[in-house]
Amino acid sequence: MDADEPGQGVRVGHVIRGSPADKAGIREGDRIVRVASERVLRGQDVIRTVATYPVGAAVDVAYVRAGKEQSAHVTLAAMPPSDEMVRMDLVGTFAPTWKDVESVSGTFPPSLATLRGHVVLLDFWATWCGPCRVVIPKLGALQARYGAQGLDVLGVSTEDAQDVALFTQRMDVRYAVAIDKHAQTTRSYGIVSLPTLVVIDKRGVVRDVAVGYDSSEDARLESSVRALLAERPPAE
Repeated sequence: MDADEPGQGVRVGHVIRGSPADKAGIREGDRIVRVASERVLRGQDVIRTVATYPVGAAVDVAYVRAGKEQSAHVTLAAMPPSDEMVRMDLVGTFAPTWKDVESVSGTFPPSLATLRGHVVLLDFWATWCGPCRVVIPKLGALQARYGAQGLDVLGVSTEDAQDVALFTQRMDVRYAVAIDKHAQTTRSYGIVSLPTLVVIDKRGVVRDVAVGYDSSEDARLESSVRALLAERPPAE
């Protein structure tokens, strides 16, 4: 949420799929003006007002859409962990298209549509992230093992292009890497922690999201890749 127009309420930048706001019909681009009759001007105002109500309470929210004020009854729920929110939002939906990305190592595909029929592991990472450095060679090994069968491992960073290019050379990254110049793609995927690995099937549907790194999950990830590669390709 942000208040990019002072005095006009709080613009909804994104609505998590399955969240109380989503269930109540609030949508991206709506502008919240009141919560439980309290006027709101900033995102913090919404958070502060909602926090005074218990889980399960129904709160009236007034918002403006297409110039008309409307209202919704929002039934509050417990706040899930940030990584669970990413899973709620992505798993089972078509993966967001990437925007304004620039290839810095290898050949990063211009769009997800060009990878239809392939399994994609989309890794959001950074050069300063310790767990990311652990994940990189493991993803490279998966690319080498299953690339010929239709697996594409792709890395995305919001850092400086030259820094990322030098780092990928030093780490001998064996898959395509791009920079997300204005973080539009990173935001569209709701990334809040690094590394975050998004597993996308042959239809372009997100099947899994892994936040952080847990070595005990290595075998499960490889098993998932094999299972997705074995699925029938989408009909043309």
